[in-house]
Amino acid sequence: MGSFLATPANSLARLDGKTAVITGANTGIGKVTAKDFYERGARVILACRNLEKAQEAIDEIKKQCESKENLGELALSKLDLSSLKSVRACAEELLKNEKEINILLNNAGVMMIQELTRTEDGHEMQFGTNHLGHFLFTLLLMPKLIQSTPVRIVNVSSAAHFLTFSLDLDDLNFENRKYGALKAYVQSKLSNILFTTELANKLKENKIEGINVYCLHPGSINTDLTRHVEGNPFLNISKLFFKTPEEGAQTSIYCSTHEKCANETGLYYAECKPCCSSKTSQNKELAKKLWLISLKMVGLNEDYDPFKSSTNL
Repeated sequence: MGSFLATPANSLARLDGKTAVITGANTGIGKVTAKDFYERGARVILACRNLEKAQEAIDEIKKQCESKENLGELALSKLDLSSLKSVRACAEELLKNEKEINILLNNAGVMMIQELTRTEDGHEMQFGTNHLGHFLFTLLLMPKLIQSTPVRIVNVSSAAHFLTFSLDLDDLNFENRKYGALKAYVQSKLSNILFTTELANKLKENKIEGINVYCLHPGSINTDLTRHVEGNPFLNISKLFFKTPEEGAQTSIYCSTHEKCANETGLYYAECKPCCSSKTSQNKELAKKLWLISLKMVGLNEDYDPFKSSTNL
């Protein structure tokens, strides 16, 4: 069953000659979006942790599009967002091999991991994967993005960010406070919005034109993302009202392709239109502080400047 509230992207834009990178594109809304971009003529790079599943997704998309014309290309790239080493390796490969990157869709995510789990680098898994991995990936790709304008960077957040009124910058990794699965997920999704805000701000400060940044709530979707909370009776009932992955992908597709939002940046979207995010997510000072802490957490210097195209990896 789908949701009667779903809004279609309604974009007719072609992406011929464009290159799109989508993280976590082997399943759910990422896979739907990869298919959509492929049908619009884009070269689509599925940046995924599991290359076998990503190849299966590519085969499935190609089969579904057999009768269609003017298709793009589908390619794979290994990316494990819970490993900063993997993020660096993937970024390096893309910088070296891709002529341009016109769309970066930071789509991958983990949700509601019940027990406290840490990434390879010792960060709390949801914050490390959903925020830090994408933060580093985006900054490392920035020299290529600057050369590829017009560019859209799209970060998939969640309305779950409304569930908190603060961000504990002193203990983002739950080393001193009690871990809560929802608390950690909400923190990571709030961080996605704060990152979007500050990235848009820094692009403006550095007088870089032609790169627009978006973040969005895709809706409640019945995908693999809910695997950590299977068996929850409330979730099983609420799933009856969840969007399908096709419906859930619409705002990602809208922000990535629609002419209507081509000149918008730093905004939060739901149902294919800008809307108000939480008061906390609009705190510019908090966004600046998170940026500096995130630089440190991913092993970059405080004065690291991704906006100079000569930046070394």
